Amino acid sequence: MYARLLGAALGLCCFSAYAQSVEAPDLKAGDSWVVADTIEQGTQGWVHKNQDITVERIQSDGMLIATKEEGSNQPPIERITGLDWSRSRDINGKQEVVNRPFNFPLKPGKKWTVEYTELNPNQRHSSETLHCDYVVTGWEDVQVAAGSFKAIKVECDGQWTAVMAPAVAAGSRALVNANGVTTVTQTQRVTPRTFSGRLYDAFWYVPSQKRFVKSVEEYYSSNGVRSQRFSEELVSSKVAN
Repeated sequence: MYARLLGAALGLCCFSAYAQSVEAPDLKAGDSWVVADTIEQGTQGWVHKNQDITVERIQSDGMLIATKEEGSNQPPIERITGLDWSRSRDINGKQEVVNRPFNFPLKPGKKWTVEYTELNPNQRHSSETLHCDYVVTGWEDVQVAAGSFKAIKVECDGQWTAVMAPAVAAGSRALVNANGVTTVTQTQRVTPRTFSGRLYDAFWYVPSQKRFVKSVEEYYSSNGVRSQRFSEELVSSKVAN
């Protein structure tokens, strides 16, 4: 009886430890990770490479990260990211968060949303909108190259929407008659139309590693076919306590 009660108490203790909220990581300059990146481009194949990621500087509202491909002679790429591993870029002349995998403190059931609309992102689209709803789904065991971890998982289910820019399509054809060859040019106005697709993200965050040890980002075309998939797994790390 005592053994059963002790086992139940330990199980409850472990469950409570994993159910508690997770605070933002105490990142320090010099913290580093080696990750395996795989990029899949639909039917065009895939690319696999290892990346060294190092925190170079901590700022009040972000950090400077250096990323270098293993075995490459090229210098590392340096970029500023949020202390919560969020990514920002210019949207309509203003820096906007375009990816926020974590919103600390993390606890099962917590939700947040990232949404933005970019005007004239390219010649084909007059606007592009991304909407992603994040939710902390709970604790989960995860196995990666660096080992086995108990991670808190975050998922995002979202949608992208694009509006085609108005355009004029021109074509020509040759007509042959008794007077010779005549070239006839025809123009047709392409009216704007809207189309959309889905996206899905998943991140497995491990507090002792100060970042996610595994991630998946998937994009689906308007007909439901997966067009891109980006995945990452931790290979090794060196982080200060």
